[in-house]
Amino acid sequence: MKSPLKNPSSIPPFFSRCFPGPKHLCSLPQTPIPHPTNPAEKTTSDSQFTGKPFSDSQNPISLAPIDPHFPSSSSEDASLTPTHVINTLLRHKNDPVSALNYFRSVEEKGGFVESIDVFCVLLHILVGSSQTHKQAQFLLNDIFASDHSGSAPVVFLDHLVDTSKRFDFELNSQAFNYLLNSYVRVNRIDDAVDCFNGMLERDIVPWIPFMNILLKALVRRNLMDKARDLYGKMVSIGVRGDSFTVYAMMRAFLKEGKPWEAEELFREAEAQGIDLDAAVYSIAIQAACKKPDLNMVGELLRKMQGRGWVPSEGTFTTVIGAFVKQGNLVEALRLKDGMLSSGKPLNVVVATSLMKGYCKQGDIDRALDLFDKIKEDGLAPNKVTFTVLIEWCCRNRSVKKAYELYEEMKTMGIQPTVFNVNSLIRGFLEACSLNEASSLFDEAVESGIANVFTYNIFLYHFSKNGKVKEACSLWQRMVANGLAPSNVSYNNMILAYCKVGNMDMAHHAFSEMVERGFKPNAITYSMLIDGHFSKGEAERALDVFDEMVGVHIAPSDYTFNIIINGLSKVGRTCEARDMLKMFVQKGFIPLCMTYNSIINGFVKEGAMNSAFGVYREMCESGISPNVITYTTLVNGFCKSNNMDLALKMHYEMKSKGLQLDVPAFTALIDGFCKTGDMVRACELFSELQQVGLSPNEIVYNSMVSGFRNINNMEAANDLHKKMINEGIPCDLHIYTTLIDGFLRENKLLLAFDLYSEMLAKGIVPDIVTYTVLLNGLCKKGQLENAHKILEEMDREGITPNVLIYNALIAGHFREGNLEEASRLHNEMLDRGLVPDDTTYDILVNGKVKGENLRSGVSCA
Repeated sequence: MKSPLKNPSSIPPFFSRCFPGPKHLCSLPQTPIPHPTNPAEKTTSDSQFTGKPFSDSQNPISLAPIDPHFPSSSSEDASLTPTHVINTLLRHKNDPVSALNYFRSVEEKGGFVESIDVFCVLLHILVGSSQTHKQAQFLLNDIFASDHSGSAPVVFLDHLVDTSKRFDFELNSQAFNYLLNSYVRVNRIDDAVDCFNGMLERDIVPWIPFMNILLKALVRRNLMDKARDLYGKMVSIGVRGDSFTVYAMMRAFLKEGKPWEAEELFREAEAQGIDLDAAVYSIAIQAACKKPDLNMVGELLRKMQGRGWVPSEGTFTTVIGAFVKQGNLVEALRLKDGMLSSGKPLNVVVATSLMKGYCKQGDIDRALDLFDKIKEDGLAPNKVTFTVLIEWCCRNRSVKKAYELYEEMKTMGIQPTVFNVNSLIRGFLEACSLNEASSLFDEAVESGIANVFTYNIFLYHFSKNGKVKEACSLWQRMVANGLAPSNVSYNNMILAYCKVGNMDMAHHAFSEMVERGFKPNAITYSMLIDGHFSKGEAERALDVFDEMVGVHIAPSDYTFNIIINGLSKVGRTCEARDMLKMFVQKGFIPLCMTYNSIINGFVKEGAMNSAFGVYREMCESGISPNVITYTTLVNGFCKSNNMDLALKMHYEMKSKGLQLDVPAFTALIDGFCKTGDMVRACELFSELQQVGLSPNEIVYNSMVSGFRNINNMEAANDLHKKMINEGIPCDLHIYTTLIDGFLRENKLLLAFDLYSEMLAKGIVPDIVTYTVLLNGLCKKGQLENAHKILEEMDREGITPNVLIYNALIAGHFREGNLEEASRLHNEMLDRGLVPDDTTYDILVNGKVKGENLRSGVSCA
């Protein structure tokens, strides 16, 4: 066999090294042995495996005629020196089987100290014949398996090269490749790498299959740097390898999390014409899925099909999962059909991926149908399957179904995880099923699977609802069970205190958080800022913001929105507008709700020009106003009696295709009702119902008040009856409005029927209701009934106001009862009430609102 030695001139500079001299395991000097064909040339003798000096003769190898038979003399044992053994092996150079048998017989007899040179000579003989290649490999494996310390690879390499020269063997690279392979086989990977490098240094190019074996071993052991180095050295001398080489390196890149490098290697291999097999295409598809590059996935699948290759079940599984992850459920389902038509069975991983795809599209029913189908087909769902369905059922507010799956999971012997429990607890809380959530929470605590996230879910529930006592109790329970609070736990407690306005305790929790080594984040500071704004403490809120910036915590968009909204709510809308400009310069991207906060602030301040100016800025910046924007503006224009602009905003909102909600209609209806334009109010009321919305009590309040104001109590009472028929509760304001209207029309009986109906429903009158009743009764001369109402007020602990006393005093003036009028005046003063101009007009001038009360008073 011809030697595959690389031409030294073609080796890159970093491989061009001086050929090293033979290295010995033994440090003792050895007697030189002349080369058989050149007695004048001298070299070092063979070193021993054990590192011991030769036991007897170290004479040069004799060039006596070769005896065709094994030694048979009685002094044979004494002649078993390395020199003698090598001489005997060389006599059987052309009969490798006999040479191996002789070597084995010598080993069995004992008394012979094996040496590297003996072993190398035998190896040369064995690889010289194709019949004994396997024996050569077995011999190497046996030697290295039994001698784990052994000789360094470079020693073997040097002796192989040296013995080939000394004993006139053709330098067969097969021996070197078998040596490399044996190091891998006995798991001496570092030695294998040294052997590989040593071969290159000696201009011996490893065969690609053996290089692949080493590459595979390195990748399997996650020695990626060494794999890269090995492959790089091969490439540097022009050896690209084969399909398996490409596969091994692509697998290494994927294990490193570098799918783009795997793709690049695949493209290079394709361009170089390497005959790539189905396994390489499969791992290329895997790399494309991880990037993800689904276009490339499709391209690779088409190429595989073009070559007649059917993707494996694993490849189908990976690809379908990738398409589901990218939201392309249609293609995922098409691939699933292709998988089934190619004879591959539907596995639980693919089924679970498709269920998740359905869930992400909001189609929980189809996901559950697929779940039932795979069970019917005998496919057992696993823990991941149940986890996907439980989580998404909870997200879809189908917590009852999620709990059924949870119970089924346990019935099948699959132990639920804390993630499953946490999903269910969160789902029950969002569905306002506190008892079920608490029961599941207690079960999780008792079983020991509850973690800090479990507690945080409940902490947040209590905190956002301002239930500080419950939150504190849960905190103590968490600590008592040995769980350390997290950053989120402290944030939840801070939120709880902020919700109830206890900012001192909120800051106390913040200080404790810092002392415990937790770092407050943007959410922590944002909650404190919001808490201070909610209490009207704008300056303190801005101080917290400055502190946040001072400790180099970058405010989030949530923080900026809180500040803008907070300033707008406390009447500092101009400052909020200036803040917005400053925040935008810092990279803040305002949302529709950001502008809505400022618009609402200006509307509350009555600055409609400024509000409309912000609306224009919003539109110019490319942000589309929403229903809240228009509703706020409509409400503002109605309050400023600018109904034309209010109606214009209403029509603009409709022209943009926005779905008007009840508040949007309410603002405009209320505006027309207050201006007495009940025709337009009724038109909008009808339109509201035509688009499928149901008017609420606020809309009815506006309509009833509007008809009362134009003295159309028949229409007002019809609305009241409609409310009752539709099950819409009538509140105190509606009853008061109706009573006032009927009293104005002298329909006392209807007024008192409504009053009795109101009391029967448990609605307690307020000072406004009593004022309406007393004023109406007094005007109609029903003073006795008026005093009964006054007594009722006393029983309820409600102090009459100046308006009530004015009505009573005026009533008695009309009846000519000046003494009672005077007494009521004194009683009013005794209660600490200050008479107004109306009171003195009645007492001094005998008039009220143009009515001359003197006419009803007889002169003394």
